[in-house]
Amino acid sequence: MPFMEETTYFYLVNLFDNKYKMEPSMASSVDLLNSTNEAARKQVREDNRCTGESETAKRNLYEVEQKVIAGKSKASLIRKSTGGWKFASLLLVNQGLATLAFFGVGVNLVLFLTRVLDQENAVAANSVSKWTGTVYLCSLVGAFLSDSYWGRYLTCAIFQLIFVVGLVLLSLSSWLFLFHPSGCGDGEIVCMPASPVGVAIFYLSIYLVAFGYGGYQPTIATFGADQFDEANPKERASKAVFFSYFYFALNVGSLFSNTILVYYEDTGKWTLGFVVSLGSAIIALLSFLLGTPGYRYLKPCGNPLPRVAQVFVAAARKWDIVPVNSDDLYEVEGPDSAIKGSRKIYHSNEIEFLDKAATITEDDLCGPKNPWRLCTVTQVEEAKCVLKMLPIWLCTIIYSVVFTQMASLFVEQGDVMKANFGKFHLPAASMSAFDICSVLICTGIYRQVLVPLAGKLSGNTKGISELKRMGIGLVIGMLAMVAAGATEIGRLKHVLPGEKISSLSIFWQIPQYVLVGASEVFMYVGQLEFFNGQAPDGIKSFGSSLCMASMSLGNYASSFLVNMVMGITARGKNPGWIPDDLNTGHLDRFYFLIAALTAFDFVIYVFCAKWYKSINLEGSEKEIQIIEIQQDVVLRRV
Repeated sequence: MPFMEETTYFYLVNLFDNKYKMEPSMASSVDLLNSTNEAARKQVREDNRCTGESETAKRNLYEVEQKVIAGKSKASLIRKSTGGWKFASLLLVNQGLATLAFFGVGVNLVLFLTRVLDQENAVAANSVSKWTGTVYLCSLVGAFLSDSYWGRYLTCAIFQLIFVVGLVLLSLSSWLFLFHPSGCGDGEIVCMPASPVGVAIFYLSIYLVAFGYGGYQPTIATFGADQFDEANPKERASKAVFFSYFYFALNVGSLFSNTILVYYEDTGKWTLGFVVSLGSAIIALLSFLLGTPGYRYLKPCGNPLPRVAQVFVAAARKWDIVPVNSDDLYEVEGPDSAIKGSRKIYHSNEIEFLDKAATITEDDLCGPKNPWRLCTVTQVEEAKCVLKMLPIWLCTIIYSVVFTQMASLFVEQGDVMKANFGKFHLPAASMSAFDICSVLICTGIYRQVLVPLAGKLSGNTKGISELKRMGIGLVIGMLAMVAAGATEIGRLKHVLPGEKISSLSIFWQIPQYVLVGASEVFMYVGQLEFFNGQAPDGIKSFGSSLCMASMSLGNYASSFLVNMVMGITARGKNPGWIPDDLNTGHLDRFYFLIAALTAFDFVIYVFCAKWYKSINLEGSEKEIQIIEIQQDVVLRRV
């Protein structure tokens, strides 16, 4: 009987090894575990002869359990009996309400600027792009404070408070300074020029909203993921699902803003819309604070900037040294990493120049260790991870150019299409509800249909890998721009002489909104999972902020494209592609330009995705699965 059980053990371990034999980054950890397994098997045989099989199995079970514990995240959990879906659900509610409040301001901002502040179309589109870019750029600030000093909980609380203050100022400025006469800004009644004080308070308020919302967004996503323990197979699966539900909650919140609030704002009730957004933000903050006793907290890991800088400085100081074998590189002994609260990262073969920073020289052996001359393997791998993620991240910026058109040019395009049906007028900004519905439906289809089907075909429990999903998102985003260009061609053909509004129905915009929504499910959910999963423990929030930072640069890139196109095409008497009167321009050509740039970006992305190798953390999912195989075999021996 012991022979049969040992044979089963060999089969399971070999089966796992063969499953991951195409991943070189796992080689070192698998070899280490195999050597440990061999030693354990020898000890089992010896103990069987001396003390009997039962006692040996119990002792071996204890040892395997210790390995499982050692393989778990060493991220310094303050509370281990808390977290889970109960408290993660509170964060999903918070995300939905906060998103409702944010989009209550942002979704119709381009029309507010043109109707209330009397800005031209191109100027308003640029203003919205810059503001939205600032929102997501602030995510880097929040991520840095979260990872380095404040921790995720405190960062979320402080930035949500700033968000609420911004909405208070916005509501007051719109009520006291901006709307004269009352009811103006509905597209018919012209507003009087606002006072400089009113305009200044308005811009201060919307940028406080940008700072508050942007600063806490990546942190709330990472804080939600913290509620699940990667070392627990059930919670590990829940963590993967959480990001889909997180984006689902985001779109549920924005659905109300894009339908109900947009309608009231479009009819001139802007202040009411801002007040409702304020109320939603307050409830969101209270719901977040409600879960304070039960959240699972992780300690911040310190400022990552000096750690990364030390790697480059140490490698530069040893530029003439040949890196030694990976087994001889410097690493602290014991289970803990030199980076507090972070697991160790196994050595990888990419960007080998940085291995010089962990190569021990004679100078390093004399006197105290200098972190600017000698770094640990984990520290070096942390720097490598940042460098390896950057090419993937840069390829997502063009997609964000596609996404940002929904808040600017899609709205301006819809505003000059037939939107009156009897006495009912459909606000152009409310068409984004089709984008949201597309996201909600496609998320359900992806989670319930595509993931199980792809899992059966590929053997990957995640279904489609994050990198493949992001590539699919790029392709669908390109098709959305082609659809938008085709709609604009049709709109221009239906323009009557002397009329501003085309006779083409606004519902012809549905395909472009639906395609953008479908692309979001693959691109943005894939980004959240990819950057959060590939970022080392010490910079998890930074990983999540990369997703939002790509949106930020996408908005700035969109603004740059608009300015460049208008600078080239608007010469002499030529009004350009995006003039104030869209009927005299060629918005379709601008959409096709973005589609061409997206296609070119996709080609580059494919090369970057093939080059990328995953991070190999101690206690990672694959390593834990090997240990769980051992545990399962030993349990059957008992």
